[in-house]
Amino acid sequence: MEDLHLIVGLGNPGGEYAKTRHNAGFMLADLLAEHWRVGWSAAKKFQARVAKAERGGRGVILCEPQTFMNASGESVSAVMKFYQLPLKNLVVAMDDADLPLGEIRLRPGGSSGGHHGLESIEQHLGTREFARLRVGIGRQSGAREITGHVLGRLSAGELTVMGKVLGRAADQLECWLAHGLQKAMSQFNGVVNDATNESNQQ
Repeated sequence: MEDLHLIVGLGNPGGEYAKTRHNAGFMLADLLAEHWRVGWSAAKKFQARVAKAERGGRGVILCEPQTFMNASGESVSAVMKFYQLPLKNLVVAMDDADLPLGEIRLRPGGSSGGHHGLESIEQHLGTREFARLRVGIGRQSGAREITGHVLGRLSAGELTVMGKVLGRAADQLECWLAHGLQKAMSQFNGVVNDATNESNQQ
C-alpha cells in the first residue's frame, strides 16, 4: 500500500531491558504512540507489538519486534510482506554507539555499522536500501567491549538528554511522513542543541 508507512523501533523486550541504551528505538516508538494517542497490541503473526495511527491522511504502523534484537528481521520482514509495503515507506530507528549521546542521523541506507538488529533486518529484506534513524548513545572512552555499555541503563542525567533527543527524533519522523526523507534529513540531522547543553552539565 503506497499510503501506508512503517516505523520500526528496535530494542529488547522485557522489564530488565527497559531504559537501557540499546532500547532507544523502543523509547522512540513509545513516544510516538503517546503523542499520537494510540494503543499497542500484540501481533503474534509478526512477533511484534504494533500500534496503528493516521497522520495527514497516511496510515502509519508503529512496530516493536519482540524477537529480541538479533532476530529483529524476522518481525520486520513479516510486516513488510503482509502489507506489501515498498522499501521507501520504511524507517528503522535504533541506538548507535558511534554517535554521541545528543545526536541523531537519518539516512536512506548504508552499512549496519555492526548493529545486530539492523544486520538481521538487512538479511531478511535482502537489501540495505531502507531508511534508518540512528539515535546516538555514545560509548565509554577507551573501552573496546561495548556490550555492557549498550545494555546498561541510562543514568538520570542521560535520560533527561535522551528525552530531548527523542522529542526531536519524533519531530523528524513526522517531517518524513509529511514531506519525505530529504527534507527530514536536512532539517533535523545532527546535534540536538538543548540536549548537548544538558549533557555538558552532567
